[in-house]
Amino acid sequence: MKIAILSRNQNLYSTRRLYESAIDHGHEAHIIDHLKCNIEIEQKGPALYYGEEYLTGFDAVIPRIGASVTFFGTAVVRQFEMMNVFTAVNSRGIIHSRDKLRCLQVLSKEGIGLPKTVFTNYSKNVKHVVESAGGAPVVLKLLEGTQGLGVVLADNMNAAQSVLEAFNGLKARVIVQEFIREAKGADIRAFVVDGEVVGAMKRQGKPGEFRSNLHRGGSSQVIELTVEEKYTAILAAKAVGLGIAGVDMLQSERGPLVLEVNSSPGLAGIEKTTQEDIAGKIIKYIERNVNR
Repeated sequence: MKIAILSRNQNLYSTRRLYESAIDHGHEAHIIDHLKCNIEIEQKGPALYYGEEYLTGFDAVIPRIGASVTFFGTAVVRQFEMMNVFTAVNSRGIIHSRDKLRCLQVLSKEGIGLPKTVFTNYSKNVKHVVESAGGAPVVLKLLEGTQGLGVVLADNMNAAQSVLEAFNGLKARVIVQEFIREAKGADIRAFVVDGEVVGAMKRQGKPGEFRSNLHRGGSSQVIELTVEEKYTAILAAKAVGLGIAGVDMLQSERGPLVLEVNSSPGLAGIEKTTQEDIAGKIIKYIERNVNR
């Protein structure tokens, strides 16, 4: 097979692992910077121009689209789809996952466990908003935030009101979310490929930090998921429409609660923690879905 890996940096761990794994499985692999593609749309059919040539003959594409370039990145993925190339992560799923509010709405419709979440159009009655999310402490999240950026824990009602009023004054879109105390600053990352959990780790925030992101100094360890946790992760990925997904969950007294579904989950943390060949499982997923 001829596989395109869409990535802006060929030296990233995830990009490098996918490339190496594709080669190891006997395929031809190309790393393509999606921001340098020209999308050509005309009556004779869709085309992509890159560098000094047209991108032709590809059987599959693995998108690694960063949050800051979602619009153009998904346009390139969609163009590959129009060219009848199998996409390991489809453009619709990427768009759904990147819109945090929409993602939560989709998950809620499917009856998937979630922390109680409130979103308003800059409501001036911020006290009611906080109370609707279960009261302080609450977590406030910027809709555009990634890797723990733009996430604030407000310990009491006064702090919650002040932070929410400040965000509203800046016209920053935020969601107010129930704080799950029993999670104790830890969450679960379940890595789903083709409807199966292929790896899972528990991430713990550093002392004094409620955010568990590894980018922010958190630690990780292998975890054996319960049947309910596996089912929740698989259902969440399916609901958002992702063949590959990182599903972040909290362990709560009422069962697993999904925080986010990531369409471009990094491989470094999950592979190093679990010692599983996740990149290889992604290539095998592509092999199962591409008919030659």
